[in-house]
Order: sequence, then structure tokens, then C-alpha cells
Amino acid sequence: MRNLITDVAGLKVGHATDLDLASGVTAILFDEPAVASVDVRGGGPGTRETDLLAPDETVGAIHAVTLSGGSAFGLDAAAGVMAALAEQGIGYHVGTALVPIVPGAVLFDLINGGNKDWGRFAPYRDLGYAAANAAGLDMPLGTVGAGTGATTVNLKGGLGSASMVAASGHTVGALVAVNACGATNLPDAPHFWAAPFEQYGEFGGLGLPSPLPVLPERPPLKGLPPGANTTIALVATDAMLTKAQCKRLAVMAHDGYAHAIWPVHTPLDGDTIFAAATGRRPLVDPVFDLALIGDAVVRTLARACARAVHEATALPQPGTLPAWRDLWG
Repeated sequence: MRNLITDVAGLKVGHATDLDLASGVTAILFDEPAVASVDVRGGGPGTRETDLLAPDETVGAIHAVTLSGGSAFGLDAAAGVMAALAEQGIGYHVGTALVPIVPGAVLFDLINGGNKDWGRFAPYRDLGYAAANAAGLDMPLGTVGAGTGATTVNLKGGLGSASMVAASGHTVGALVAVNACGATNLPDAPHFWAAPFEQYGEFGGLGLPSPLPVLPERPPLKGLPPGANTTIALVATDAMLTKAQCKRLAVMAHDGYAHAIWPVHTPLDGDTIFAAATGRRPLVDPVFDLALIGDAVVRTLARACARAVHEATALPQPGTLPAWRDLWG
């Protein structure tokens, strides 16, 4: 296994990265329409096409998911992904029309030192198109795609991924852009909150310090306006799930954020998680297997959050936050 979300059969991932802009786009494309849902917990989200992911809505499956920087401007990225899919003949046929279904979420990276003087139109549609056309099974992590301009309260954020096989036998994966209001690390230390879930030293193998330090009364917070942060993710499985089961998976997945980021789901964040199922393996027990898959998704997303910060490199602009590797790498 690659320890990437692409270990889940039936999907591929592409990035478009602009270091001068200090922003980018990540596109996840499904080989066949995937059943999906979403759960939004942050107080300042930026999303597209999320209403149709409710279990009672008509559209039953999606063709791609877009994660993007750029705040509300970044919602244009999905239009670029749609264009790339339409060129390949992918989408729902409605009479003579072809409509790719591409939900998405954005994070705020507009004041991170990058050149945002883009003129009349923001570049995210073109970045989305490029990301879709770059989709494959292997991908870099860190300061790439939607994680290019991401930060935490004190470190460079980034794009992370991880995978594992659940106790049910189903493969699960997570892909996350960590732009958190809070911290992924213990105060002034290299140790990640997600350390209990780490596999094979994937983010340094440091574990947790012993004894654990007494935490400060005031949690670490960026102090930016509401919605000026946001951690956005897709979790996926090869299981055969309904939209209602995907919704439950997205709900459970937020515990992965809680294991990896302190604090999380604040009014300053727009934390959003999509959950998708590629339908390659049926469930034996629709309740118990879903619980096992959900547990694996929680662990995998927590690990992906830590990997996002561990793999990141600092932006080239002056005065930007250091990367974990600059301090402890």
C-alpha cells in the first residue's frame, strides 16, 4: 500500500500548485460515480454542491470532489474540474446535456504572503482544470495542491493523506488540507496530537512526551476572523455504502480532526469532511461493518492531519510560518 487515499480502489488524485500565489487546488476523481455525503462542523465553511449530498436528495452519486485554497474565490476550482470531466464525456446525461457532479470545499489562504493580485478573475478555475488533468495514483504531500498556502496557529500546514485496512477487511483512506485555527502539535514541541495512531513512523515516530505536559488554560488560536482558517478533507472506502451510511461515516470522521488538532470545530474554522464509497466490496453486517470502517476512518484522518504538517515545507515568501521540518526535521 502507498499509505495514500489512492489505496482505495476506484479513485485518483491530482494537484495544481502555485507557489507565487501561495495557493492551489486538489481534485479527487472517481473511476465510476461514487456514493457520497458530507458533514460540516466548522463555524465558517465555504462549500459547493453540498446540499445534494443529503441522504434524501435525488442525485445518488458524484464524479469528483474538489479541495481548494482561495476562500470563496476557490469555489471556481470545481468549474475547472467539471470542464476536464466534460471533455472526457464524464457526467450525468440530462437530455442532450452532460453535467459532471463536483462538490467542493475551500480554505482561507488569502493573506499568507502570496501574490493575490490576479486581476479581474481568480485563477482557481484554471487550477482546478490542471489538477483534474494531473490526476493519478501517486502524489506528493505537504505544500502542494489545496495545502499549498495552508497554516496552523504556529506552523506551516499542508496536504496530508493516509490509508489502512479496517477490521472489516475494507480499505479506507483520507486526504486532508490542514489550515487549522488551532495546533497539530503539543505546545512548543515536535510531538503530534495524533501520535497514538501513527503507523511505521510516518510522521517522525516521536510518540507523546512522558510525562504529558500540563496544558495552558488558553488554547492556541490564530485569532483571524471567522472562516479564515478551515481544515477540509475527503475520506473514502471501497465498501458498498448508501448515502445515509456515507453521512454517518462523515460524522464519525470528524473525531479524526479532534484527535489531531487542538482546538477544532471553532467559530473561526469551516471544518468540512466529505465521505465517499467506491462500492467495490459489500458489507457483511451493515451496522457492525460500518462501525469498523468508521473507526478506521477516524484513525486514518488523524494520521493524515499529522502527515500534512510533517511533510510541509515553508513558503518562499518572507515572514511566513516555519515548517515542522525547519524546527525539528
